[in-house]
Amino acid sequence: METAAAAAVSVSRSACRAALPSAAPRQGRVAFPRAAPRQRLVARRAAAGDNAEEELPIEKRIAAYPTVMDINQIREILPHRFPFLLVDRVIEYKAGEYAVAIKNVTINDNFFPGHFPERPIMPGVLMVEAMAQVGGIVMLQPEVGGSQDNFFFAGVDKVRFRKPVIAGDTLVMRMTLTKYQKRFGLAKMEGKAYVGGDVVCEGEFLLISATG
Repeated sequence: METAAAAAVSVSRSACRAALPSAAPRQGRVAFPRAAPRQRLVARRAAAGDNAEEELPIEKRIAAYPTVMDINQIREILPHRFPFLLVDRVIEYKAGEYAVAIKNVTINDNFFPGHFPERPIMPGVLMVEAMAQVGGIVMLQPEVGGSQDNFFFAGVDKVRFRKPVIAGDTLVMRMTLTKYQKRFGLAKMEGKAYVGGDVVCEGEFLLISATG
């Protein structure tokens, strides 16, 4: 009797499940097959206009520094010559306010054989000199009233060297005029030098006019 009753209950449940209507699909929704991860990535890049298969090579993606003053124009302003001209190009300039310039540090620079033979590091004093020359580009312009004959690098303060500069680096230097006492021929400047966006040297500079 118990076995027959259990069989009857099982048949009854099966019949109830068979009698239930199947769930109808939701209106307004269409099922699409799910794309593989690779297909989804390509679709997103295509939608953003980024075709990975046609990506530009690195030599075409990195823009060169702009040229506001080339080496010939710099030589017309600064009295320095080889091997002590340490500014290759001015990339930004605002008359009477600031200049941004670069020095391409190469293994052919004449200081590397002695500093150091096994580890070529640009001497800190030459970084300071290069920055002072960028300051000279600001101060030796007619907007400030300077000339090659009367402005000299007079001193530095609060100089800090943050990272070594080695052969192959591009030293980017910004010199900003912070105070100019024309009556006394004194100019104070703030300088920072960068490699790859990181500060490698910074300090305060004093330039003085010999006729001030």
